[in-house]
Amino acid sequence: MLCALALVLCANPAYQATSPVGIPARLEEQVLAGSELVPAPADHDTPIVLRVLEVSPHGADLRYDLEYTGLEPGAFDLKDFLVRRDGSTLDGLPPLSVRIEGTLPEGQITPHDPTPADVPGFGGHRRNLIVAGVLWVCGLFAILLVGRKRDARDTGPGRRPMSLAERLRPLVERGLAGELESAERAELERTLVTFWSARLDLADKTPEEALTTLYAHPEAGALLRSLEDWLHRPTPPADLDLVTLLAPYAALPADGDPAPRPTPL
Repeated sequence: MLCALALVLCANPAYQATSPVGIPARLEEQVLAGSELVPAPADHDTPIVLRVLEVSPHGADLRYDLEYTGLEPGAFDLKDFLVRRDGSTLDGLPPLSVRIEGTLPEGQITPHDPTPADVPGFGGHRRNLIVAGVLWVCGLFAILLVGRKRDARDTGPGRRPMSLAERLRPLVERGLAGELESAERAELERTLVTFWSARLDLADKTPEEALTTLYAHPEAGALLRSLEDWLHRPTPPADLDLVTLLAPYAALPADGDPAPRPTPL
């Protein structure tokens, strides 16, 4: 049967393989003379996407299995979509004719427009979108209302910024309990430097001058050096008494008044 088909094809050179648009099809056992063939570079306007599935020797020639996909209807020669791997010409190569059949009526290149229809009223997308929109607006008003009330409580009469002592006290308490994380340790150090800068009236000095004064002060200097050992050394001194270091600052008055003064370390 295969021999009979081969005879028919040879007797009818105008024979064309057919396939629908977008459906891959194959031409197998195509014996072609010359050096190896590969698909030509394609772009977005190429009407045929061609692949070489297999190449095998056939005497002095090569036997090919090709797969092609037509992107638009019409008659095509797959030879136009092949090149030699070595760059030589395609002279003497027989035509590889295929026909791509469209699925739309003749002359029509786009599908029919859908028939207009009303969107169902109950349970349809329109109703769902309206309900979702109403819920979203209600949620937005609720968020704005709650935020305004919270702002009014935060900025209303009787509210004042936290004092230095109020910021320092919880850090000291967590430090005494051994619960300070890295960020809180840095905050404790900054707050204590600010505390001593305010006590010693160093606001008009540069940061370098203020730190030099603090380290030279008998109380502040001892505190900050011990604090550096605790916070920054990989292995803090074993004899570092953290309770004695921080205890005087746990009883600071709420208004930030530095009295009573911490005892020397």
